[in-house]
Amino acid sequence: MNYIDLRSDTVTKPSAAMRQAMANAEVGDDVFGEDPTVIALQEKVAALLGKEKALFVPSGVMGNQLSIKANTEPGDEIICEQDAHIFNYETAAPALISSVQVKTLPGVRGVIRADQLVTAVRPKAYYMPRSRMICLENTHNRSGGTIYPLDEIKRIAEFAREHEMIMHLDGARLWNAWVATGIHPKEYAQYFDSVSVCFSKGLGAPVGSATVGTAAFVERVRKWRKVFGGGMRQAGIIAAGALYALEHNVERLKEDHDKAKFFASELSRLPRLSIDMEAVQTNILLINVEKSGKHPDEIIALLKSKGVLVTLGTYTSIRAVMHLDVSSEQVKQAAEIIKNTLG
Repeated sequence: MNYIDLRSDTVTKPSAAMRQAMANAEVGDDVFGEDPTVIALQEKVAALLGKEKALFVPSGVMGNQLSIKANTEPGDEIICEQDAHIFNYETAAPALISSVQVKTLPGVRGVIRADQLVTAVRPKAYYMPRSRMICLENTHNRSGGTIYPLDEIKRIAEFAREHEMIMHLDGARLWNAWVATGIHPKEYAQYFDSVSVCFSKGLGAPVGSATVGTAAFVERVRKWRKVFGGGMRQAGIIAAGALYALEHNVERLKEDHDKAKFFASELSRLPRLSIDMEAVQTNILLINVEKSGKHPDEIIALLKSKGVLVTLGTYTSIRAVMHLDVSSEQVKQAAEIIKNTLG
């Protein structure tokens, strides 16, 4: 069966042009800092985010966890929203790798407010963990690709400075926020000490993320990347895919956003499904299935039998993600299949 794959924007495959760029990439030994394509990618990302340095890493999880490791000490506490990727989908890595505790706060569509932090930060007592780091996520995966308001980021950053806390941004899909709002990544990144961004999601590269910050921070990250086993040799072959993605696939993210809005509009008419239309801001769509009387896993299996692949979103919803390898026509077909199946 030829499936319409809406499981994630990570399922994309390199285009012929991207493969050609990868095949022709000039390479060197990146552990020695000598791969020219990796260097070019890192310089481009650092400039885009307005930071001193960037480091190419294999995955978004590694980018986040390197940032936590390089910015904290064992016994510290980091604060994030309760549905954050760092807390839910990174296999307890903050505890395993950095020996830090995670404190979660309830957010609205993935957004926590500065005033929530007032009672979340620990008093400076020797018998309490040090509140060291605030981690935000933009766009917010588990809330359906929602965008973090810049004004709230500013308020949280001001609070962090007052309390001598580090700010980290999980910007795996920051490119989507950029395209949806017109706010340049540099404007978002200026409020954070470290930022991780991903090339293998909406941008369509096969592998890779980057972690950015000050030169001193990136030097610490480089050391821990080696410890984590993330030092790569002739990495320019995959860095070329990421570089191509950055240069060719950012603006087209709007197509994915439009497909998500169309999909949501079509499915919102079904009485057995529920969609928070205000949360449909980029390329991810959460579809609440409680009124169907079926568990999300049942619906996922049912839709697979009909040729549409989706994933679990939350305990009560399924998730569909738009990407460059699914056409507008396929999105229309998928909507019709779901309407005929669950209408």
